[in-house]
Order: sequence, then structure tokens, then C-alpha cells
Amino acid sequence: MAVLEEFGANALRHTVITFRDTMKRHADGINRLNVYPVPDGDTGTNMSRTLDAVVAELDGASVELDTTCEAISHGSLMGARGNSGVILSQILRGLSSTLKTAKSSGALRVAEALKAASVAAYEAVLKPIEGTILTVVRETADAAQRAANDGATLAAMLRVARAAGQKALDNTPELLPVLKDAGVVDAGGAGFMLLLDSALHVVDGEPLPEPIYDDGPSAEQLEKVALRQASDGSVDVSELRYEVMFLLDLDDTKLKKFKNAWGEIGDSIVVVGGDGIYNCHIHTNDIGAAVEAPLNVGGRPSKIRITDLFEEVAEEHAKREATIGIPSGGVAGAGERHNFMQSALPPVTCAVVAVASGDGLAELFGQMGVHGVVTGGQTMNPSTQELLDAVEHMNATQVVILPNNKNIIAVANKIDELTKKDVRVVPTCSMPEALAALVAYDPEASAEHNGSQMLRAASSVATGEVTQAIRDTNSDAGPVKAGDFIGLVRGDGVVAVAKTLDAVCHDLLAKLITPQRELLTIITGSDATSQATDALVAHVGQVHPHISCEVHFGGQPLYPYLFGVE
Repeated sequence: MAVLEEFGANALRHTVITFRDTMKRHADGINRLNVYPVPDGDTGTNMSRTLDAVVAELDGASVELDTTCEAISHGSLMGARGNSGVILSQILRGLSSTLKTAKSSGALRVAEALKAASVAAYEAVLKPIEGTILTVVRETADAAQRAANDGATLAAMLRVARAAGQKALDNTPELLPVLKDAGVVDAGGAGFMLLLDSALHVVDGEPLPEPIYDDGPSAEQLEKVALRQASDGSVDVSELRYEVMFLLDLDDTKLKKFKNAWGEIGDSIVVVGGDGIYNCHIHTNDIGAAVEAPLNVGGRPSKIRITDLFEEVAEEHAKREATIGIPSGGVAGAGERHNFMQSALPPVTCAVVAVASGDGLAELFGQMGVHGVVTGGQTMNPSTQELLDAVEHMNATQVVILPNNKNIIAVANKIDELTKKDVRVVPTCSMPEALAALVAYDPEASAEHNGSQMLRAASSVATGEVTQAIRDTNSDAGPVKAGDFIGLVRGDGVVAVAKTLDAVCHDLLAKLITPQRELLTIITGSDATSQATDALVAHVGQVHPHISCEVHFGGQPLYPYLFGVE
């Protein structure tokens, strides 16, 4: 093939596609490299999935340079996964934004684009850490610019850049002792190097590298890493349990305030985007605060994803230990539910397993003492096996199950006869009932005692749900048309119908709130906006002044609001 002197739209498109395909082949090896700056073992997978979104966007775009660059920029922003994926998206956006306006795309312009990618990556990270992908990209870009300024051809410039990047990657353990302890290089940096390999393959036909990564850190090295992290009395990024990601609609002028708020509750903060839409990533121990931060400045998060990083580490350690014959506690993994390592859970007399339909609810349950959360709800009832697995992996011989949906109660009732543990079911039909029940939960009391006390507490709550009708029907509240908002009450079915969300909420609450009630708990779903919630709270304060309101983010699908009135 002829050596390319210009990096035009076709070359850019083929480089990204090649990068995606190469990353898929290397993903498992890159996953095994990562031990820092957080226990985020899916670096290769996250970068691969981010590139999947970019290529999907390219498939629907025309072949001109501007539309190609726009597709790369938009696809990477909207499809970024994990810390590494978000940083990669900013690298791709920096590249594409520079090349998009280029009259020519030779060595000088491509080197300039690499520098823009490096600057964009650093700007996206609230607290940049050297010895990571950021360092590798910066050293690559600086070498590229020096070579281009010295008159190097496109292919020669890319070779110089790749050599500098490889040197920087090899040196990452010297910048981060935790990498040196583990005997690995930075995983994100290794992934970025595949972009340069792909570009050289397209520009000059160089063969793509074969995966050569070994099995990653040994058990002894991982123990050394853990000891290093534990020796520091401060809370470092390795002690932050949850990865929170979402897309955010936010006025650009509020971005600094939002990032500063995040800076107080977590680390590994990466926020990329612009013009009112951002892809946001943080590691934190406070999921609720992470999601509330953008709401407090008028933002609207969507497509919220929460990952328990400790579970990722437990699973990875279990896999590695299994290969060398070390017994492990085992992970109760099935479907899309949350998984729990028994040995990692504190021993209690009685544990609670709860079903939840949103990540916010799962976090809220965890804060209230629940040890096992199984994903499920109205449209995704968990199986008997999933509930049984969760019960078996509790570090307790007695367990209470909160099914939180009437369709799950029958399945939950089967668990006691399938296990040697003492299992009691509190037949909760909604998430607000479960929250009320958990107020009465005592981890050191028996399952029998907890069952009776939690049932009494759950029964004291009047609950309601708001959703949209999917078909025409009749109800006691009047005719229902597809698309209408409807309010439901346990035992009474549809009690309110309206064309708007706020109207049905007002009608439903009018039926739930009585003079004897004092507290309204509002659980917001994935479709609830901060503006609608603020207006709803204001309405309650005006119409029902004797009621106090508590608002919790639930993240449940299909049901914008769940209400509990006590």
C-alpha cells in the first residue's frame, strides 16, 4: 500500500475502526493490568465499549471530514464508559475537533491534534495523576510536535510519537509506586498506545501488535499493593467504593460549581463535554451526594450507572485465586443483580436481602443496613435462584427478605424451604414500605423478631406510585388513555388519572395524605426532573403544610415518583 502523507477523513475513520477492533483483542490483557489509581479492573472493556459507541456513530455518518469528526466527538461523549473510557473520549474529541477545521492534515496538523488531545484530557480530570494515561498521551504529543517541526513525514512523526509513548508507558511504574509494587504498567496508557499502532497500520501498513500481556499482578504483588494502600492513614482513591457515571444537562456557567462539589466527595473525577451536555465520572463513597450535586446547581443527570468497585476487585481476586488453587468465598453472581462476597460482609445475627429497581434505591438500602440487593421490580421480577443465591451469600444464618413488589412475594416465600438458613419474608409491595420497615431493623435481633417488627412498620405506611399508561382502559378513577399519567395505591388500583405528571401527583397525594400523617417520603425515578420535584415539594408545602418532605433519589425506571406517607 502507498504511504499516506495526509490524514484525511477516510484515514481517520479507518484508524478509529481499527483501534476498536484491536482494543477488543487486547481488552482482557489490559483489564488484568489495572491496579491504580482505583480498583477499576475493566479498563480494556470500558475503552472497547466506548469505541463501540464511536464506531456505531460513524456508521450513520457521511464520509466527509466534518461529519466524521462530529460523529467521533458525539459518539465518544455519549458512549464513554468508566474512568478510562471518559478520558479516552476526551482524547478523541481533542483529536477530532482539531482535524475538523484543518485545510491540510499532514504531520504538523496531526501532531497539533495529538497535543489538543493531551490538553483536553488533562482539563477533563479534576486532579490529574502522573504515571497514568495522561502522562503517556502528553509525552506522545510532545514528541510528535518536535518531530513534525523538524520536518518529519506523517509516518515518521507517528513512529517517533509511538516510541515516546512506549517509553512513557514503560516508565509509569517509576511515577506510581503502586504500579511498581504490582509489576505492571498503566492500563489506560497501554490502551492508548493501540491508537498509535492503529494509525501507523492505516498510514503505513505496519502490522498490528498481538496481545502479549501476561496474567497481571500475582497474588503476592496484589497483597503488597493492598498493604501500601492500607499504610496511608488518609482516605485515598483505593478506598472509594463506588463508580458513578451519568450524562448531564447543565448550563456551562454552572460547571465549575458542580465540579467543585464533586471534588469534596470523591476522586478520579472526569467531566467531559460542552454546550450544555457532559459525560461525568467519579469514584466516591457517597452515591446520593454524587447524584444530588448536579441537581443542586440546576443540572439534570440521566443514564446513571453505578458500579461497586470493591465487588469488581473481589471477583477479579477470586478468579486469580481459583487459578492457583486458593479457596475463595465465592460471588453470588446471576443476571443483572448486585453481587456480594460473603467473606467481605460483616457477620450479623440477621441480614436483610431486598429487591430494588434502581441504583439509587440500592445505595439507600445499603445505607440502612441491607447487605444484599437483588435487581428487580415491576417489569423484571428476579428468579427464585437469584433470591436464593443472595440469601446463601449473606454472612448470617438468619435472613429477612423484602420483595418490594406483590409479584415477587410468592417467589420469596419459597426460599425458606430451599435453604438451611432461617428466612422470613416481610411482604412489602413497594420501596417506601421497605424503607419504613428498615427503620425497625435490628441486625443483632432474630429473624423472627425482625420479621414481626418490620412488618408492623411497613404496614403503617400509605404508599402510592406514579407511572404512564401504555394502553387505553377504564378505571375507578375514570377512563384511561395510552400516555396518561396514572396514580396507583396498593389494594385500590388506579385512583388518579391526568394528562400531566404534576396533576396526577397532586391528585394522588390528596388521597394519600390525611390529617394524621406527618411525613412524606418521595423517591424519584430516572424520569423525574429536579424542576418537577422542586415544584412538587413546593406544592406539598402549600397545600399540606403539616407534612414534612424527604426526597431520595431512587433511579427506578418507569415510575417517576414513589410516595410513602407516615
